[in-house]
Amino acid sequence: MPRPGELFRLAAWVYLLLAIAGVAWIGLQRHGVEAALFLPASPWWVDPLAGAGAALALVLGWQAARALPLAHRLEERLRARLGTLSATEAWGLALLSGVAEEVFFRGAVQPAWGYPVATLLFAALHSGRGREMLLWTASALVAGAVLGGLMLWRHTLCAPILCHVLVNGLQLHRLLVEDRPAGRSGTA
Repeated sequence: MPRPGELFRLAAWVYLLLAIAGVAWIGLQRHGVEAALFLPASPWWVDPLAGAGAALALVLGWQAARALPLAHRLEERLRARLGTLSATEAWGLALLSGVAEEVFFRGAVQPAWGYPVATLLFAALHSGRGREMLLWTASALVAGAVLGGLMLWRHTLCAPILCHVLVNGLQLHRLLVEDRPAGRSGTA
């Protein structure tokens, strides 16, 4: 199990590099990176509502999947891998991962190689050994399809980033802060 703060520091560097790679790739594709790629499209309020609504649908979908014993094993495995995170670290990790992965997959990969490839690569990134990890990959495939669909619909990264950050933040907070087994506590 990682020591407190160790995972967050490592993840910060990995996501920083992923975001830099994504921005560089976007810049090469579009001959520059325009702020409009990150801002809500008109009307501005549709992107935040779409992102939040999609996040709610994905979180509720996972809540339904939690009835499966395989989902419980997956959550235990993820909990063990992630170790102890404070609420602040959980939300910080959600922000870092949501922004970096959306810049890379929806901002760079999707325009270059298409929606299906970006969705499949996103799911492949969320994989591992063991039967329970197949459930994680499948849920990432669904999430990637939703996030890619938001990008296709709105043509900005605003809704996909907001959705991704909310899903990761709510799930990490629940997994590592709220559902922490008795005797294991982290600081908020």
